[in-house]
Amino acid sequence: MNLISISGPPSCGKTSVILKTIEAFKEKNLAVGVVKFDCLYTDDDKLYEKAGVPVKTGLSGSLCPDHYFVSNIEEVVQWGLARSLDVLITESAGLCNRCSPYLKDVSSVCVIDNLSGINTPKKIGPMLKSADIVVITKGDIVSQAEREVFASKVQMANSKAVILHVNGLTGQGAYELSGLLYKDSEQLTTVRGLELRYPMPSALCSYCLGEKRIGEEYQLGNVRKIDWGDEA
Repeated sequence: MNLISISGPPSCGKTSVILKTIEAFKEKNLAVGVVKFDCLYTDDDKLYEKAGVPVKTGLSGSLCPDHYFVSNIEEVVQWGLARSLDVLITESAGLCNRCSPYLKDVSSVCVIDNLSGINTPKKIGPMLKSADIVVITKGDIVSQAEREVFASKVQMANSKAVILHVNGLTGQGAYELSGLLYKDSEQLTTVRGLELRYPMPSALCSYCLGEKRIGEEYQLGNVRKIDWGDEA
């Protein structure tokens, strides 16, 4: 089974891109399933069910969705194998810019949209900078010049990635994306023992454990303060 991780900021068009790519996979007679990770709520599973795609959802609740993903990914793989899937796609929650949701030797895609701001690629960490493929969406609502400048900013942030423009409404570019993602050489039966491409965001402080009060006397554990220098 091929495992594919797709992540990106909130509302960038991840689900639309996945649905169009699945259509292309089905043209190649591949069985595809999706596991959707989110924080508090999702109804994306209904869209996948409507498209006839096996789907499972996982809600992280109060936990970091990245940590939740890594804690469950082996079980997710076994779920896909039990259903004899050729391709299993994991879709992340709309992640923060520091998230690191990719595994070594697993195809990784970051979806980002043209409307997010010209300097957004600089602000996104491992989620964009360690991706194999960066998909840029919503190019139909900006000019050609804006598309090219934005793509160049993405290329500066991740010079090794393949950059694709995909239209989540029409599906333009989705067939090319499907061709890049499915590889016989990347068949796997487990992710046990694989490593993350980059360490997870770290925090273990009093607020992680439920503290609500403000003040240094209530701040314990992994706490970082602004360096005020001579202004303090």
